[in-house]
Amino acid sequence: MNFINLLLCTLLVFVHGGLAMGVGTKDGSEQWGHVQVRPKAHMFWWHYKSTYRVDHPSKPWPTILRLQGGPGGSGVGVGNFREIEPVDNFLNPRNSTWLKKADLLFVDNPVGSGYSFVEDDNAYVKTDEEAAADLTTLLRKLFNKNEQLQKSPLYVVGESYGGKFAVTLGLSVVKAIKTGHLELKFGGAALGDSWISPQDYVFSWGPLLKDLSRLDNKDLQNRKGRKP
Repeated sequence: MNFINLLLCTLLVFVHGGLAMGVGTKDGSEQWGHVQVRPKAHMFWWHYKSTYRVDHPSKPWPTILRLQGGPGGSGVGVGNFREIEPVDNFLNPRNSTWLKKADLLFVDNPVGSGYSFVEDDNAYVKTDEEAAADLTTLLRKLFNKNEQLQKSPLYVVGESYGGKFAVTLGLSVVKAIKTGHLELKFGGAALGDSWISPQDYVFSWGPLLKDLSRLDNKDLQNRKGRKP
């Protein structure tokens, strides 16, 4: 077990009355905790405030919610430590961190992923829309009583199956804002290598391999005649 895994195993997190309770670093640059999104369903989140932050009235500093794929990949464990946060699994500095452009919010989504958990197997989600509803509840409990977060436009970014989560969450967020249940500025959604239409993606592989000179015209035609 490396140091960062040991650290994650010893984090103190709190669940109290469904509120977003958590702990963090002394300087407030990092906070983490659990939110009860439904009875017996709890989501784990981790928020970073960027040291590169530049506040300007005409260009508010954004917050990016990064959603992992899978479904079932840990946003905190994979997207956070393995990909875009300021240090990697071994606490080595990462020069390419997204914190240079935005504050970051990671969530273990859906419940049952990473440190998000349920107290009853019946509390697991069964659809993307149910997962989006849980995420919307988490955002409501994090943002509605935090004026600083409300001033920061939220961008939802999803990779792989997280692309589906990003789209369904975006629709849910817009609806919740319109009905007055959610207080935040929604900046938009972005999809990276998102797995939103498997059939279309599979059928695109042949032309891509031809463009990369891995297939010739004959190979491509043979490929088109086969089932994916």
